[in-house]
Amino acid sequence: QLRLVESGGGLVQPGGSLRLSCSAPGFTLGHYAIGWFRQAPGKERVRISCISSNDDSTRYADSVKGRFTISRDNAENSVYLQMNNLKPEDTAVYYCAADYVSYCAAYMEFSYWGQGTQVTVSS
Repeated sequence: QLRLVESGGGLVQPGGSLRLSCSAPGFTLGHYAIGWFRQAPGKERVRISCISSNDDSTRYADSVKGRFTISRDNAENSVYLQMNNLKPEDTAVYYCAADYVSYCAAYMEFSYWGQGTQVTVSS
């Protein structure tokens, strides 16, 4: 069973940066489309980014476009979410998710989920 592990969350001031990591011990993440989601208190979980497995094409939600960058490093068997110019409204639990498909569709289900990592943006 694929188990995803997120890391890199924490407390950061507005305007700061964080890099989240998603790994899967024992599995090759390069075979999976990977999505990053977030869930703020009292709100639904939403997808903010996705990276395909076949060509590393990416998708971003409008709320993070231009500030966040998703990437993968197959040598490290990890997917990253670089978050810059963070805002208080970015505060949420961030989850990575995987599905054994080649392409990130605009709407798709993900089969595997991590436990999440908290990101808090506050002064």
